[in-house]
Amino acid sequence: MPHLFVEYSENLAQFDAAACLATANAELVASGHFEEVDIKSRACCVAAFRVGSAPAGRAFVAARLSILSGRSPEAKQDLSQRVLKALQQHLPSGTGLNTQLSVEVVDIDRSSYAKAVVET
Repeated sequence: MPHLFVEYSENLAQFDAAACLATANAELVASGHFEEVDIKSRACCVAAFRVGSAPAGRAFVAARLSILSGRSPEAKQDLSQRVLKALQQHLPSGTGLNTQLSVEVVDIDRSSYAKAVVET
């Protein structure tokens, strides 16, 4: 915990997902809410997508940050802005696409969350 999931539309060919994740992880560490080793992030390119009803000319990058419950609304807002900043920093320019960026912060129920760290 936390878990960061980033999905982006395939037509953002120049989107550097790995660099975006590195920046987002650094922002999450800088927030003071998480230990560096606990942050798990991943990105997936979405081949089949639609933004609205237009057949072309639109794109998206959508992030979901799952965190253990109990943080204040202000803390969640800060976290979402930090992740949004990372998305904006790595969004390719000059694509000619109308691109929507979004960040959702989701609470993980503490009572049912389980975690194990295993050396292999």
